[in-house]
Amino acid sequence: MNIIFMGTPDFAKESLKRLSKTKHTILAVVTNPDKPKGRGMKVISSPVKEFAIANNIPVYQPTKIKNNPEFIEQMKRLKPDLFCVVAYGKILPEELLTIPPLGAINVHGSLLPKYRGAAPIQWAVLKGDKTTGITTMYMDVGMDTGDMILKEEVEIGKNETTGELWDKLAKLGGKLLVETVNLIEEGKAPREKQGDDYTVAPMLSKEMAQIHWDKQTAREIHNLVRGLNPIMGAYTFFHGKKIKFWKVEIVEAEKEMKAEIKSSAPNGTVVFSNAKEGLWIKTKEGMLSVLEIQGENAKRMSIQEYLRGNPIDEGERFEPPL
Repeated sequence: MNIIFMGTPDFAKESLKRLSKTKHTILAVVTNPDKPKGRGMKVISSPVKEFAIANNIPVYQPTKIKNNPEFIEQMKRLKPDLFCVVAYGKILPEELLTIPPLGAINVHGSLLPKYRGAAPIQWAVLKGDKTTGITTMYMDVGMDTGDMILKEEVEIGKNETTGELWDKLAKLGGKLLVETVNLIEEGKAPREKQGDDYTVAPMLSKEMAQIHWDKQTAREIHNLVRGLNPIMGAYTFFHGKKIKFWKVEIVEAEKEMKAEIKSSAPNGTVVFSNAKEGLWIKTKEGMLSVLEIQGENAKRMSIQEYLRGNPIDEGERFEPPL
């Protein structure tokens, strides 16, 4: 079949890579415009564009899709049989979706109808889910509301981060996309309506990264840290300076005896601090062991390395949100 692929991040690149190794022809790639990034604001191409250029696939980068007749005509002239869309980042209007005779399909990073929206992988970790997966579906004008084609489930490890799960699902997404495309070509693709029991996974905000020691349990903070790694990191304050946590673990009940916990101590209090063994903090319920930390204007490092240069005393407190 003749296919137009639409996608932007490394998650989508995995699908494009798998698709490029099949007998199908990728007519073109559509991806987001190049963006300035980093301290030097150097203009960076998307991973999908970089792969397409390296493999001599034509690239289109419209700044907008809706009300863009020139782009619509360009897509029509290519005469695609099918659109394959993976983490493109833009809503496709009906006039675009109806161009390919076999429709448009999407690879989504959740088991639909759970976690429709922009950040399904992140929210699965933030909510402490034990499983998630990939769904391929036919696209319609709604937000991830189309008929489902294939699904595959994976387990989420108890300490697995969004970054680790992202990489795992990217590979699975590529595999399921190729299986889905082949089934469509053979006329054997299943089609299942989504139920009404859906949940939404909205974009993440910087505000949600702040740790609330008085309101959040050890498990909730653990999930927050995992869910925001490597996107932005969860943060708190110590002596007025912003501190980020990148990896933490919940202290098991049988190990809590090591720390002298005063029930009257406020949440956020350091109950154990040792440059060899680490740092434990009291929460609303349970204790956290910090494994990887980042001081203000500093690099990420292990808690042992950090404590050697920045001692923290037992009884000191990570401050509540300002």
